[in-house]
Amino acid sequence: MSKGRENETGVSEFLLLGITNDPGQQQILFWAFLCMYLVTVAGNTLILLAISSDPRLHTPMYFFLANLSFVDICFTTNLIPRLLASHVAGTRTISYTHCLTQMYFLISFANVDTFLLAAMALDRFVAICYPLQYCTIITPQLCVGLAAIVWVCSGLISLLHTLLMSRLNFCSLLPEISHFYCDAYLIMKSACSDTRVNQRVFLGAVVLFVAPCILIVVSYVRITIAVFRIPSAKGRYKAFSTCSSHLSVVTLFYGTVLGIYIRPPDSFSTQDTVATIMYTVVTPMLNPFIYSLRNKDMKETMTRLLNKGLKSS
Repeated sequence: MSKGRENETGVSEFLLLGITNDPGQQQILFWAFLCMYLVTVAGNTLILLAISSDPRLHTPMYFFLANLSFVDICFTTNLIPRLLASHVAGTRTISYTHCLTQMYFLISFANVDTFLLAAMALDRFVAICYPLQYCTIITPQLCVGLAAIVWVCSGLISLLHTLLMSRLNFCSLLPEISHFYCDAYLIMKSACSDTRVNQRVFLGAVVLFVAPCILIVVSYVRITIAVFRIPSAKGRYKAFSTCSSHLSVVTLFYGTVLGIYIRPPDSFSTQDTVATIMYTVVTPMLNPFIYSLRNKDMKETMTRLLNKGLKSS
């Protein structure tokens, strides 16, 4: 870090307090996080390979799923390798620059996740409620355009947070963050300078984070109404089955995230770490299993890829 930056902020490092101080538990968590990270990368990479190799999966829903799998790989890679490296090195400090960089990508990828889940809900809504117009509404150009907007807007939102955070001065030369990564709100809490602008932007980000959730809920209300109008039980089951994987992922992701952030900020505590691990580590790991086990075409393609890999080895 440059000397100018260190003088401007008053700090060159943050202290991440992590999950536990118990050496035995730290060792268990190290291997648990390592295994979950490897499974996450392998599972989501397999989904990317399956979608790219099978023409049957070249549809809007799987296009968004491929983006979601790529985000999940990036999301966990932004957090877990650094956590594992700090355990091996026996240090809990993180440089100022690295902390803000980690925060930037964390916010950006989290926003991409939420917008992609909303786009997938919109896709299912059109497919079930307007099946005859589906191909004319959900076009490849629209999908690419939505994905581009999602990535660009998420990056700009995160950049705003990061620039505002870089203006803060801190109360100590080694501020403590009661987490295993650089959480934006906890960084604000350790600052001595005026954070009112940051808090307003943070509140706006929470609202923006909830907006896709509202879109998802509205979409599924309309989907449910449309499905119950289908006369045959087989038809209703088939329609619902196309949404089950996405709905499972949405419930898992938003169920943990909203439980942490949609409440008074001052109530945030280290007890939220377990819920945080759920949406930062466990959810990205489970997504490939949810989509592969509950989707016949995806299951067949992934099985074929695995068998091909075993034969070639």
